[in-house]
Order: sequence, then structure tokens, then C-alpha cells
Amino acid sequence: MEVRFLQLSIGLLLLLAAQPAPTAALPGPQCQKKCGNVEIQYPFGIGLECSLAPYFNVSCRVQEDGTSKTFISHDLELLDTSLAHSTIRVLNRIETYCYNASGLLEGNFWGFNARNTPYRFSDIQNKFTVIGCNTIGYIGDNGNSNQTNYLSGCVATCNELSDLTNGSCSGIGCCQTSIPKGMSTYQVGFQIGGNSSCKWRCNYAVLMEAAAFNFSTTYIDTFNDTNAGQVPMVLDWAIRNESSCEVARQNKTGTYACLSANSECADSPNGPGYLCSCSKGYEGNPYLPGGCQDYNECKDNSSCPSGGICHNTVGGYRCSCRPGRKFSKEHKTCDPDTGLIVGVTVGFLGLMIFSFFGYMILQRRKLNKVKQDHFRQHGGMILFERMKSENGLAFTVFTESELTQATNNYDNSRIIGKGGHGTVYKGTVKDSMAVAIKRCALIDERQKKEFGQEMLILSQINHKNIVKLVGCCLEVEVPMLVYEFIPNGTLFELIHGKNQALQISFSTLLRIAHEAAEGLNFLHLYASPPIIHGDVKSANILLDANYMAKVSDFGASILAPSDKDQYVTMVQGTCGYLDPEYMQTCQLTEKSDVYSFGVVLLEVLTGQEPLKLDGPETQRSLSSKFLLAMKENNLDAVLPSHLKGQESTELIRGLAELAKQCLDMCGTNRPSMKEVAEELGRLRKLSLHSWAQLEAERESSQSLLGRTPSASFELVEDNSSGYPTQEGEILHMNPGSQYYAR
Repeated sequence: MEVRFLQLSIGLLLLLAAQPAPTAALPGPQCQKKCGNVEIQYPFGIGLECSLAPYFNVSCRVQEDGTSKTFISHDLELLDTSLAHSTIRVLNRIETYCYNASGLLEGNFWGFNARNTPYRFSDIQNKFTVIGCNTIGYIGDNGNSNQTNYLSGCVATCNELSDLTNGSCSGIGCCQTSIPKGMSTYQVGFQIGGNSSCKWRCNYAVLMEAAAFNFSTTYIDTFNDTNAGQVPMVLDWAIRNESSCEVARQNKTGTYACLSANSECADSPNGPGYLCSCSKGYEGNPYLPGGCQDYNECKDNSSCPSGGICHNTVGGYRCSCRPGRKFSKEHKTCDPDTGLIVGVTVGFLGLMIFSFFGYMILQRRKLNKVKQDHFRQHGGMILFERMKSENGLAFTVFTESELTQATNNYDNSRIIGKGGHGTVYKGTVKDSMAVAIKRCALIDERQKKEFGQEMLILSQINHKNIVKLVGCCLEVEVPMLVYEFIPNGTLFELIHGKNQALQISFSTLLRIAHEAAEGLNFLHLYASPPIIHGDVKSANILLDANYMAKVSDFGASILAPSDKDQYVTMVQGTCGYLDPEYMQTCQLTEKSDVYSFGVVLLEVLTGQEPLKLDGPETQRSLSSKFLLAMKENNLDAVLPSHLKGQESTELIRGLAELAKQCLDMCGTNRPSMKEVAEELGRLRKLSLHSWAQLEAERESSQSLLGRTPSASFELVEDNSSGYPTQEGEILHMNPGSQYYAR
């Protein structure tokens, strides 16, 4: 491809710019201050007698439509000037390179040469912008013996118009690049690609103000002539007849431009020279004698603190305060004048103390009334009457202060579990008894009304394989439950936790499952009314100091419902254990617990977790994988290798058949929990040959676990991805598990 880099040497300089600046005349009252919408601020001026030097001279021209426009040398239209930032904004022509009717390229180029002038292209506010298809745009200066040549550019491509995006100038149809500091001249060049589909379009390049440009896809189609118009460009200016402030101050020719008595000088950040500004506390034009006038800081609301009074001074301000206060210069605040108001303060303090104690007495009465209302609302009166009439009832109604003291004001270090149903704390109540205190989540109005009666029922459940409910607190908005503390973890941990590599004996797991079934059977048959657990899983089967199973997490809302409305509102369970029939009917029954317990039996039998989110979809659900293996008469596919040779085939087959019956899709076909417990008892006899071996099994379970009966486990409740282990330690568990045992 032919590369055309146009070496444009602009011979026209800015009106005698190369000549040294003479001593400037100050603008007189006859000098025009405004042209059109542009304010003319010295050192700029309309006419040589009104500007600091020739290159600050501007012209005001009346257009055909009667409006006025301002121009500086090079016929650049001036948009505005800024003394504060030492910049001007001008209109710069867009350079074009277009195909004509014959398919030949023609250019309309515009260069700019501002050497030996006060102007430099702003490297901060300008960018070199190129628009076109398969175009490389170049920008460079024409250099001289004292200046290194600069050359840069960017590439704009657009094979398909659909690739273009409004507002995006990152190389597709449009590109931009920065320029270095100190540039006072530039020229452009193009290199056009050979794509024939672009031969009816134009290519454009311009140095312009970056903030004024927003790419539009229509530029590629509609800009198809060599007169593409003009866009804003920012020029930095400075007094450049001296290289720095220090040199300018030492010059004896009288050309130092900072004429105001209250002005300051600073070296130019873009090229040689210096800038003038008013000193702090002054505003105005530093290039004029007396141009910097005192600034009234009291116009700013932030000058003095709130409530203070601002007093303007020459070059500054001072603050005072209202009577009774004094201004602190160190902190810039209005502080109380203690000497003036000490008497008032003492009297006011006495009144406040009296009012405070009165308020506290009223608030205490209100709090006591609220507690009494909560107590009655939660059925506390009914509970107390029954406790009086039934001597020896082992149930305690705790006060809020007792539980607050037991948990050290619910200190975070006492938290042993969090979940959707509440937060569980470890505490110590009277008689130094360790308990698990659960602050429940909100419950509905029906549950509030029946809470006391239900607590009474639950408190009477006394079975060796069920966690004991010790008491509750009813004088709070949401009741708190107090359970016995179970120290040695869960069945889930024995099967899947960090001790799974210790080869726990199958007979130990079978015993724990049998004891859990006995506990659930008690809830179904012997509690009145019957209690449906609703969330049976291995993580809710706790192990006491002797590793006896304790069914937990049966809460205050699991009494068997008496009508269809209650069925619909009760939603419980954990993914992997949920009864599929319950998911369809929303009716929680005893057979729902049987299904979930069947999944627990699968964990005992296979050593696998009930739900895995990774792997093939058919392998994610343990129950589905097990039922498929049973259907194909391939039970060995789901059994662990160590179990196949250690236990009798009759025992393994019997436990598998029991699990299969529990997992029947139709609830009426499942056995009752009583039948499950009886069958587990029968299967245990197959694995034991004498009563002595039963005792040996209990001892071996502890040694295999590597624990002593004094080892402690926290009660934890969570709906995330952890399960309870030894105190202070949480390990990862089945992602489907929602709770720890409460």
C-alpha cells in the first residue's frame, strides 16, 4: 500500500510571533471587553493597544447574520479564554482524505504552527482523533534543530458497518491517541488500505478537545466530502518571553507580566515560560496593576463553622461565635464558653437527671408490660397452670435476663450455629448445666398462640434417644428454646466427616441407626398429639457422651397438623432427604419421616452423601442411584469395597431391602417407623453373636473414633455448607444440608 505522510510546512506564523515582545501597553477604558458571547480578558485584547503582545491580539468580526465572532491569528475562531487555567478554546479544522468520483484520493489538509508563540497544544485536554475505514492516521511535528521530531498515530478499521458502536472510539471506525507536552506545531498524514468497499467514503483526522468528541456510526456514512467542518481544540498559553519565573523577575527591561501587587508567579507546566495568579484571599486579573482584589470569603458557606459569624478581612477572613460560645482556631469550631454558662449548665443538668430517671421508670414499666404481653401471647399462663397442677414436671420457664447472663449477653464467641430458623448459643444456666439456647426466627400468629401448649407437650417427651427440651423463654417477641447440650457430634460426621478414614465398624453405625429409629418411633406413636419430625437426616442424629443416638431438631412447629390449611403452610426438610410425595402434595406425614430415614440408612450402607452437585445427573441423588442399582439387581455397584467382605450377605441384603421399602415413591407402601425399628433390631442380631460382643462394639466405637467421652461437640445450625465437629472447628459438608443439629 502506498504510504502518504504529508509534510506540511506551514509558513504562516502568528502575526510577528517570532519577534521579541516589547514592553506592553496597558488596556485603556476604550478597549472592548466582549465580542459576541466571548469575554475578552487581558492579556488578550481587541487591538494591539489593548493586548499584552501581538500574539494575544484578537479580532472581532460581524457576520452576515449580524452576530459577532472572535478570532485569533491563523483565523482560528476563539470560543473562550480562561485566566484560572491559562487556556483558550478555539475551533480547529478537520483534515480529510477522500475518494473522488474517479476513485482517486484527494486531501484537504490543515496544519498548525505555533512555534515562538505563547501557545502549546494541551496534552491533557486534547487527543489526536482518526475516523475512517482501514485507515492509519499520523500526527507529528515538523521539528527543528532544537526540537526532536515527534511522530505517532493510530489505526481505524471497519470491515463491516455492523461492527461500529456509538460512543466507542477504540479502533473500529475510530481511534484516538495522546500527544506529548510542549507541542507547538503539528501536521498529519494518512495511509489508506486497499479495501474497495471504502472507496466511496472519506477519512478524517484532527487534533481536538477529547471531552467534546463522541463517536457516532453515522460519521462513516454521512461525512463524504472534503469540507468536514471544525471542532473545539484547547491551547495552553503562558508568558513565554522568559523561560521561568526566576528569570522573569530578574529581567530589568520591565517585561515582567505579573503586575498586580497581590499576585504570584508559577512556572508553566506545558513548555517554557510562566503564569500569573492572584494570591490566596484575592481574585481578579493578576496581569493588571491592582487587578487582584480582596476576595470575600464570607460568600462561601464553608468559611466558618455552623452557627459561626464570618468577618471578611483584606486577604482573608475571621470567624466569631454567638454569645455563650467562642471560636477555636485549632479545631475551627464554636465551642461553649464554659465560664458564661456554667450556672445554666448545672441547673439544666439537674433537670435532665430528674427527667432521665422519670423516663427510665416509665420505660421500665412499658418494658415489663411488653414482656407480660409476650408471655400471655405465647401461652405462658396456660403453661404455668399446667406446671402447677403437674408436680415434678422437669421444665423451666427462663427469664430473658437469665438467658442473657447465660450467654454473656449473646456474645459472638458463644455462637455455635446459625441458620434460617435462628441462632444457637452455648450457655450455662443455674446449677452449672450446659445448654444450647436457640433464639428462634419469626413465627406466625397461629404458632404464637399455641406455643405454650406445644412447649408443654414437648417437655413431657422423655426418651433416651431424643434430645431433651429443658425449657423456654416466653417474655420476648420470638420465644427462645433451651435444649440439653449434646457433646459428641453427629452421625453425619461419623460417616462423612474427618474421622471417616478410621474405618468405623458397621455394627456401630447399625446400632446408632436403630436407636434413632426408636426415637422417631416414639415421636410418631407415643407423643400426644403425634409429632412429625419433618427434617430427618444424619446431621440431626446427635451422639451423647456414650455415643448413643439422640434425635434432634424437632422444634416447636412439628405437631401433627389437624387440617389441610396447616399442611400447606408447613414447609420443612433438606435437599436429598425430602419426601417426593410431600413435594407434590405439601402434606407432611409420618411416612415423610420414614422416607428421610431411608436416606439415612443409605448413608450407613454406602458411606456416600445423599446429594452431590458434581458429576453426571443420574449420579447426583444417592436414593435414585440406589433404587436403580436395586432394580438392576446390582447392589454391589453402590456398596463400599470394605463392606462387601466384612458383613454377611443376609445382613447387607436385609438392610438394603429395608431402605428400598422406606424409599417407596408411594407413602402408603412404606413401613411405619415402628416396623423400621423392629427390622433394624432383627438385623442387629445378625451382626452380633453374643451379648458380650454388643458391649465390645460400644467400646470399639470409641477407640475407632479416637475420642474420649469427654470430647465435646458444639450444637450447630446452619443452612450453608458446614457441619458440626469438635468445638471451634467447622468442616465442609454436603452442599444440600441446610441445618446443623439444634
